[in-house]
Formats: sequence, C-alpha cells, structure tokens
Amino acid sequence: MSGQDEHAAVLLSESVAALVTDPDGFYVDGTFGRGGHSALILSKLNESGALMSIDKDPDACAVASKKFSQDSRFEIVQASFADLGALAAERGMTGRVSGVLLDLGVSSPQLDDPERGFSFLRDGPLDMRMNPDAGISAAEWLATAEERDISRVLKDYGEERYARRIARAIVEARQEEPITRTARLAAIVKEANPSWEKGKHPATRAFQGIRIFINQELEDLEKTLAGVLDVLAVGGRLVVISFHSLEDRIVKRFIREQERGKPLPKGFPIMEKDIFRPMRSVGKAVKAGRDEVSVNVRARSAVMRVAEKVA
Repeated sequence: MSGQDEHAAVLLSESVAALVTDPDGFYVDGTFGRGGHSALILSKLNESGALMSIDKDPDACAVASKKFSQDSRFEIVQASFADLGALAAERGMTGRVSGVLLDLGVSSPQLDDPERGFSFLRDGPLDMRMNPDAGISAAEWLATAEERDISRVLKDYGEERYARRIARAIVEARQEEPITRTARLAAIVKEANPSWEKGKHPATRAFQGIRIFINQELEDLEKTLAGVLDVLAVGGRLVVISFHSLEDRIVKRFIREQERGKPLPKGFPIMEKDIFRPMRSVGKAVKAGRDEVSVNVRARSAVMRVAEKVA
C-alpha cells in the first residue's frame, strides 16, 4: 500500500466498540476512506453479519474492492451517505440496520495527494471534489461566483473572520488570471488575511469553507440525520465522528432533539412518560486521547457522539 493510500482511522476502537452491539447485524460505514473502520467492524461480525460501506471517492471504492473482495459479508457502494435511505430500501433493510458510522471530513489520502486540490500546503489543481467525476471544481466555482457568495461560504462554512476581505481579494486576483492552483489561492488568502491563529496556516479556514461548500458536506449530514431513524432498527446505534464545530453542532442538536421528543404546546395534557423520544444518547462526547493525537495530529479536533434508537 502506498503512502497516499494510508489513512489512520480516528477513534477507531472507541467508535467500533460503540457501534457493534449485534455480531449478526447489518451495519453501514458511511465513509469508507481507506477501510480502517470497516476492517475492524468486519472483525466483530459473525458469518451472518454484513457491512455496507459507502464513499463518494472512486479511489476509496477501488481500495475497498481490492481489500475486501474475498469477504462475502462486505459491499462497497460509490455514493454519498446522504443516499443511505434509498440504499437501505434497495436492500430491504429499512428499519433493520444495526448501526451507522459516519467519520466526517476529508481523509489523509485526499489531503496528501496534490492532484486532489484539498491542501494549501501542496501545489496542485484547485479541485477539492471528493468525487472528481461529479459537480464543479473549486476552480470552476471561484471563476464565476459573486463576491458576496464567496464571502458567505468563507464565513458560514469556514468560520473565517475576514471573509469579506478575502473574497474581495479573490475576485480582484481572478480578473488578472484564473485561479486554478491551490498554491495561488493560498497565497491570495494569506496576503489578504491580516491575522490568524498561532500555529494555523492563514488559508486553513478558507480552504475548509470552500471544500465543505463544494462537496455539500453539511447538507449531506443534515439529510442523513433526518432519515437515519427510518433506517435504524430499535436498538441500532448512530456513531458520528466530527472534526469541526459546524458538524458537531449539527450532530449534537439532532441527538438532543430526538432525546427531548417533539415539542408540545405549553399546558398540553400529556404525561411525561408518554412523550415520544425516539433516541437516547450513549455516554458523553469522546475525544481522541493524548497518545492518539501524538501519532496522528489530525485526531486533535475529533469529537465522537453516539446515540441509540429506542423506539
């Protein structure tokens, strides 16, 4: 396996331990990556258990096909985890899935390959698509997007303090020459950014915002959560590993809302025990330990939340 194929799955043992409660169950790994979580899930299943892994990235799917081709319990699907409901229905598994794992964000092979255009540290084509065969690239979007739209993406998805200033610099720079390389975009952002966090590259937030927008990451997450109760069996687990506050807030809010149940009008005549609460959280939020962070710096921002369908 080449260096660019390597990916250290974050919170590996913790997430799989929380996910797999029935060795005969049907599980979904919504983000195959390079198969770290999938491999451990399969090791916990009996012969009658099964795992469907999903990934947008054709490279990831190729690795999956090669790595697990001899395991009849395994299936890889090139898709977004937002398609989970339809994929489960096609397999007759609606309401029968024992667990869904979502390891959000971008994988190490995607970041480390300059040709994918995710990294501001390595010069390459400004692409950023998890599936390079679908949608528009970051370069194509930046070539035509209105300044206000660029600013909104940088602020809303990148939480960039100087979104307006950077957006203006991008629009001015593209008038001189199209922005088609990661190094040029990083340089434009750096020059326009008057201050940034110590130890963090000045283009970090801008690249994050554009990547999330291009891949519709938050929209896919919202759609998946909205339909996950229909997919899970009673007792089935949802395990989500987030890498920034935008994702984690969405997951935290979703679990809290399911625990509380649907809001009722004040004074509505119903007993507390009769309020329908479809999920319960399992334990507290889990973060990577010091040992894991020391060998995988990308684990430092990871937060794992677990919930179980109870009704």
